[in-house]
Amino acid sequence: MAPPLLQLGSLSLLLLSAVTPSLAASVNTASLPTNWSYKGCYVDSVAARVLSGSAYNSDTQTEEACASYCDTKGFKYAGVEYGVECYCGNTLTSALGAETDCAMTCGGDANELCGGPNRMNVFENTAISASTPVTTPVPANTNVAVAGWTAGGCYTDTVAARSLPQGVPVAGNAPMTVELCLAACQAAGYKIAGVEYASQCYCGNAFANGGALAPDGNALCNMPCDGNAAETCGGPDRLNVFFFGDSSNTGTGTTTAPPVTTPLPSTSAVPVAGWTAGGCYTDTVAARSLPQGVPVAGNAPMTVELCLAACQAAGYKIAGVEYASQCYCGNAFANGGALAPDGNALCNMPCDGNKAEMCGGPDRLNVFFYSGSGSTTVSGTGTGTGTTTAPPTNTQPAGSGTATKLPAGWSYKGCWVDNNQGRIMNGPQADLTTMTIESCIATCVAAGYAIAGLQYSSQCFCDNLLKNSATLAAVDTMCSTPCSGSSVEICGGGNLDSVYASRDIEVIGPAAPQKSALPGLWQYKGCLMDQDPKSLPEKIVYTGTNTPNKCLKACSDYGYNAAGMEYGEECYCGDKSDPSKQGAKLVAESDCSTPCPGDARYLCGAGNRLSYYEWVGAPIQNYGFPQGAAAGEYVLLGTAPVIALITTQGLNGKVTFVEKSGTSTTPGSTGAYEWDPSTNTFRTMHVKTDVFCSAGLVLPDKVGRQINIGGWSGDSTYGIRLYWPDGSPGKPSVNDWQENYQELALQNGRWYPSAMVMANGSILVVGGENGSNGPPVPTLELLPRAGGTLYMEWLQRTDPYNLYPFLAVLPSGGIFVAYYNEAIILDEKTFATQKKLPNIPGAVNNPLGGRTYPLEGTMVLLPQHAPYTDPLGVLICGGSTPYGGFAIDNCVSTVPEATNPTWVIEKMPSKRVMSCICALPDGTYLILNGAHVGVAGFGLASDPNHNALLYDPSKPINSRISIMANTTIDRFYHSEAILLQDGRVLVTGSDPETDGLQQEYRIEAFIPPYLKTGRPVPSYTITNKDWKYGATITVTVTLPSGGVPKFSLMGAESSTHGNSMGQRTIFPAFKCTGNTCTITAPPNAHVSPPGWHQLFLLEGGVPSKSQYVRIGGDPGNLGAWPKLSDFNVPGSG
Repeated sequence: MAPPLLQLGSLSLLLLSAVTPSLAASVNTASLPTNWSYKGCYVDSVAARVLSGSAYNSDTQTEEACASYCDTKGFKYAGVEYGVECYCGNTLTSALGAETDCAMTCGGDANELCGGPNRMNVFENTAISASTPVTTPVPANTNVAVAGWTAGGCYTDTVAARSLPQGVPVAGNAPMTVELCLAACQAAGYKIAGVEYASQCYCGNAFANGGALAPDGNALCNMPCDGNAAETCGGPDRLNVFFFGDSSNTGTGTTTAPPVTTPLPSTSAVPVAGWTAGGCYTDTVAARSLPQGVPVAGNAPMTVELCLAACQAAGYKIAGVEYASQCYCGNAFANGGALAPDGNALCNMPCDGNKAEMCGGPDRLNVFFYSGSGSTTVSGTGTGTGTTTAPPTNTQPAGSGTATKLPAGWSYKGCWVDNNQGRIMNGPQADLTTMTIESCIATCVAAGYAIAGLQYSSQCFCDNLLKNSATLAAVDTMCSTPCSGSSVEICGGGNLDSVYASRDIEVIGPAAPQKSALPGLWQYKGCLMDQDPKSLPEKIVYTGTNTPNKCLKACSDYGYNAAGMEYGEECYCGDKSDPSKQGAKLVAESDCSTPCPGDARYLCGAGNRLSYYEWVGAPIQNYGFPQGAAAGEYVLLGTAPVIALITTQGLNGKVTFVEKSGTSTTPGSTGAYEWDPSTNTFRTMHVKTDVFCSAGLVLPDKVGRQINIGGWSGDSTYGIRLYWPDGSPGKPSVNDWQENYQELALQNGRWYPSAMVMANGSILVVGGENGSNGPPVPTLELLPRAGGTLYMEWLQRTDPYNLYPFLAVLPSGGIFVAYYNEAIILDEKTFATQKKLPNIPGAVNNPLGGRTYPLEGTMVLLPQHAPYTDPLGVLICGGSTPYGGFAIDNCVSTVPEATNPTWVIEKMPSKRVMSCICALPDGTYLILNGAHVGVAGFGLASDPNHNALLYDPSKPINSRISIMANTTIDRFYHSEAILLQDGRVLVTGSDPETDGLQQEYRIEAFIPPYLKTGRPVPSYTITNKDWKYGATITVTVTLPSGGVPKFSLMGAESSTHGNSMGQRTIFPAFKCTGNTCTITAPPNAHVSPPGWHQLFLLEGGVPSKSQYVRIGGDPGNLGAWPKLSDFNVPGSG
């Protein structure tokens, strides 16, 4: 009998400690079903499975059990992986790997092999040949016992572009069933429902983003529902879809839902005179469809009326509302903005100021056109060469061939000759057998154009000017062809356009390079040859909208000083040195001959030719190039017993290393060790469950216990582990990690969560997934437990790109959260979203680049200086892009508490994903580790980045980054960096688990330049190490160089996956008389949340050895928690 089906990666996946790499076990073909044989060890990945037909997990997995399961399902292939996983399929989609890579024993038989990390032992049913028909198993729930609902089949979906736009929680957040999802969608007024990945529910009234019946039928709708294993709840990127009401089959294999009415608020009836609703339009953060964001009167909560009034007052004739709270204006659409291909599906967010109105959605605008007194004026974008203004032509075509009613401001402009020297208008629309003057003008208005041209009865062209020295026909009656949709209207003729416009006609001559009115300090350099590899590496495609100014601005905004346009619609960015590296040279100007699709007055290169520009004058980005000791130095310290997933320095001056115990690749690992820097030795510690990809903090209790939260799978995802640091440098420690998940556990199991000490002293735990690669856990919870969990829509919507979200307590109150490419501020009491920040910029060629795992960058808090009147800044560096895995080469920073925060982009000298940032006591930040290519995870990155950078926020923007020393050691996935008490940076780990890349146990110290000046180190003595807010504390200082003192407070931190949980840099107020200084503690828990800090004394930038001080006490009484016999607690206070 086949083992029971279990959800892949769910809580039921129990990875036993016995499932470990083994050299003694082997493939056992003797017990396989009849006709089955061994095929080999294949490379696998979560993103592209070798076998994708069906799957299950079992902690008692064996080769024969998996093969029998796939055999009964009728599949040709079976594969076992990671000790407990079984996959089936009829096609192999990957290549053979090394046999030695498949070295994990099976959970149910330690003598058999069950693959390995991203490796699969594959077996084949030789009775099924390539020509033998195979039947893909059909999942359950084709008949649904819910009145009014009908099953529609298995549909495609993607995380980045949902087929059904609205993710909804089900009643009571209960385990998912089909019935619960249908009830939730019906209650919300939707007519289409879909269940996905065993636990997710999505709703809508139309399919978006190309969602359609899956090309592989039901093959990937193969995951049992969490709440009813007899039902199927979709699968990876697959929805089991249901329709409310009647559904009909088209006869072509697609199921069409009946027409439905969107149950959301509507803005079709606009209560503002002169304005007309225009529909739902596309938009992006990096390239706005309407260029001018405007505040509304009094900065009141957004309504449609407020936005229209603001745009009208500013003189604009097009207005758009977006993301519930944003207002944009313009007189023409830019950057390809157009009616959304999915209709109104994603214009689904009620206005903040009036829930009865709709204010767009994510990357969607509800658009309105002003048609009041006067005509809509669409401004030009420059003079170009050979520009003229045609005389007004208001005479109508002969024979009454005119539209019965033109939009306000539109008039007939005459019959124009086309194709004499080339097309006179861009933007051809689809030919229509129902073409009329009215329909063509409406199409052009909707697309943001001011001129419409009709040709040869059924053709419609749109533009904002006429090109190629266009001329009027000799006589207007040359345009004499009736429109295909109205025999009484005239639609041009052969190479003749009946032209209508809402303004005077502007005529331009042949296109030329744009040499004036350029943004910034750009200068045209000539026509540059191009080839593969490209002369400039970063490519952007602006279909139909590319112009020199648009391309140049994008490049300079992201820090590039060389740019070019090619093939009309392609924009390339790079550095001035790039073309010479590729041997590219300037060629004849005539080689660049393609007009720009967004402004035909100018040239945008040609085939393998760039219209090439360089930034002249002051550089965009100024890097520092310190030499010798000023560049710092990497020093090898030795070898660790394990590759740490989390490193934390304790109050005892030692550093804990915790790693993936149950899934460790290190033989004999206990999962936890402690390093004593004074002796460079390790002490063995122990954890009971697998801490793989958990969160860590130093608690504000009076002994500074360390807490570890979450884990890999099963019971470990609920794990809460505590360690009381004891001993001191050179003096042995004896305490160990304490854990009992049956007594002390999270409410939701979590893999890749984040944690933070709040201003009130409680621990906030955020997000994660339900075990290894499982469904999202889109909730928050508090420790010690206070109430239930809270569902967060933004965590559900952005999974899986939001793991290990960045968290920070804000000085003005509230909690800042950055996840994927979004950022918000939460109310610290209700956890409701108080403020949505603009999206975080990504890469120049992909604004959807992300910053949190698995597109892993790093966030740190910028320094806070007494008297703390400046708002807190955040800095995020590195990351990657979905799908392509092109690492990001910039840092971005913002001030979340500003009235209208914006993101500042600073280009790094190289790309970096899986970065680490270590805050230093002098207020600078060391950026290090990671790769130039890929995303975070096993075997998903390459090309190590060995170079360290120093970021100095005291310097001007774009002059803050210095290029420091290099290491020779690769630091990929699971590398960490933390600040030691002597001011060095401990650098550890690299865990790629990939052929050709080393598992890295060596540990290093980076010696910052302040320790290489040769100046003596200052010191201090202190008695009071437990500070109340606003208190004054006396210290005695020794300043060997006789310099000016300065103090810094560095928050105790845990480093994992680019997230420095607990990091904070504070420069407190102080006064000194002689060698006695008085420090004033930070004023409150929002400026400095309660917790432990390293106190450094600096003289001339050289730091002392730190001592730990506590600020704000233990307001959450964590010292008395948990009150359980298995845990030692230090007590209150």
